[in-house]
Amino acid sequence: MTGTRLTDDQWERIAALLPPKKTMGRPRADDRRTLEAILFVLRTGCRWKDLPTELGSATTAWRRLKQWEEVGVWESLWRAVLSSLDAQGKLEWAQAFLDGSFVPAKRGE
Repeated sequence: MTGTRLTDDQWERIAALLPPKKTMGRPRADDRRTLEAILFVLRTGCRWKDLPTELGSATTAWRRLKQWEEVGVWESLWRAVLSSLDAQGKLEWAQAFLDGSFVPAKRGE
């Protein structure tokens, strides 16, 4: 998995956008390791149960993916990346591509 891990710079930018750790209760699994697990599954398309053990618990990664979706973490990360790329002049806003493959077709219209 060499070359697919987050750099320290990437992690610092992402960590600031994650929900704070709770101070009470059971210690939360490491956010960076859990994010690496989520990204591994998304990049490779593997099943959660096939997640390499070095990336931690598949159950934890799946739950964190769901929790972060519910609180808007993924959208915040997406917007932050877009803002950063825009500030660097790396986006061409005159072009846009839409994918309608998930839009259901209307019957009889």
